[in-house]
Amino acid sequence: MVKDITVAAEVRTSRGKNEAHRTRHAGQIPAVIYGAFKDPVAVSVNPREIAKIIRSATGYNTIFKLEIAGGETTPVMVVDQQVDPIRGTLLHADFKRIDLTKRIRVNVPVTTTGEAKGVKVQGGLLEVITRSIEIECLPDDIPEKFVVDVTELMIGQAKRASDVALTGSMKLVSAAETVIAHSVALRAEEVVAPVEGAVVAPVAGAVAAEPEVIKKGKKEEEAADKDKTKDKDKDKDKEKGKKK
Repeated sequence: MVKDITVAAEVRTSRGKNEAHRTRHAGQIPAVIYGAFKDPVAVSVNPREIAKIIRSATGYNTIFKLEIAGGETTPVMVVDQQVDPIRGTLLHADFKRIDLTKRIRVNVPVTTTGEAKGVKVQGGLLEVITRSIEIECLPDDIPEKFVVDVTELMIGQAKRASDVALTGSMKLVSAAETVIAHSVALRAEEVVAPVEGAVVAPVAGAVAAEPEVIKKGKKEEEAADKDKTKDKDKDKDKEKGKKK
C-alpha cells in the first residue's frame, strides 16, 4: 500500500564494521537500496522511522518514498532487516525500489469475522489454518488485510483462499485450495469429575470388587488348610515308621 511517507537518507561513502559502528553511534543505521535495474546504493537512515513503518498496520507492504540527499527520491519497500537479538533494535535494513506501474507479489494478512454456526449451534471448534495469502497486483492496490466471514461454516466446512474477495488488479498466487479456516468437531468429550458426596451408580455388567479385608482372610484360611494337610501327612509317616 502506497503511503504518503518520506524518509530521508544519506549516501555512505565507505563500508565495513568500523563505519557501521560509527553510523549507529551517530543515531543512524546502515542500509542498502537496490532494484528496478539500477545500481545498489549504500545509505544511512533513521532506525526509528523504519521501525515505525514496519510496525504499522501495513507493515512490510508499506510503500514509502526514500529521499537520498543529493540523489534520487524513489518509492521503496523494506524487504529485509537485521535486529539486535538482545535489545531488539534495528541494525541494518534493505530497501527495494518499486515501479508503481508494474505488478508485484506480496503476502497479505487474512483475518476472520463472525461466529461459525459449527461452533455456536453444533458445539464444534473453529480452527484458523492460514493467516496470510500471496497475491499479485499493482502497488496502489495492495490491501492492508483481507477479512473472511466464517459465520455460515458448519462442522466439516471450510473457507479457502479461493473464497477471498479480490478487487482491482489483484490476482491470487497462493493455491486456491489453501484452507484459511474450518469448523471441526471436538476431538474428545469432556470427562465430568464426580461431585463430592455423590453416590456413583454401578455400571451394568460390572463385577463388584471384593473388599481387601476379605481377600486377605481367604488367603490366610487357604494357608492354614495347607499347614493342616502337611501335619496330617507327617503323622501318617510316623505311624508307618513305628509299624515297621
